Amino acid sequence: MSLKTLKSKIRAIADWPKKGIVFRDITPVLENAQTFQQLIDALAKPYSKRKVDMVVGVDARGFILAAALAYKLKTGLAIVRKAGKLPRKTIKKNYALEYGKNTLEMHIDSIKPNQRVLVVDDLLATGGTIKATLDMVKKLGGKIIEVLFFIELKDLKGRRKLRGQKVRSLIKF
Repeated sequence: MSLKTLKSKIRAIADWPKKGIVFRDITPVLENAQTFQQLIDALAKPYSKRKVDMVVGVDARGFILAAALAYKLKTGLAIVRKAGKLPRKTIKKNYALEYGKNTLEMHIDSIKPNQRVLVVDDLLATGGTIKATLDMVKKLGGKIIEVLFFIELKDLKGRRKLRGQKVRSLIKF
């Protein structure tokens, strides 16, 4: 199965969660065992021979991809959540997204200084969520080796907020 096939399985949902937004629904890829395995294999391939200490997954769909990648790469998994969802002491970062504002949190002991970190999310849009995540990982002393996405929405120019980082996306719209 090719990346073209994976791309064809992503549904475009107009006006969700707000009018004017086209939501990219990845659940058809996840629901099919073959396409889900192909996706994780394709995402993991560039890191199979690289040292990765920790995979960081971003709330919420990023958790799905990051957990599978952490398993495949034999690393730990750290999570970044929306405010108020983590039980221990956290660091916080406010950010803007394409249709509002939000706050992200991460446990202060999730990342150890100098750990080699792969940050993973399902989609790069305006870059606000990932920029906030990167800021927290850096504050905790993590060394970001790359930022990885399943999908990138090129027209929203999220890469601009990620200058200085290696960014990889599997599929672009």
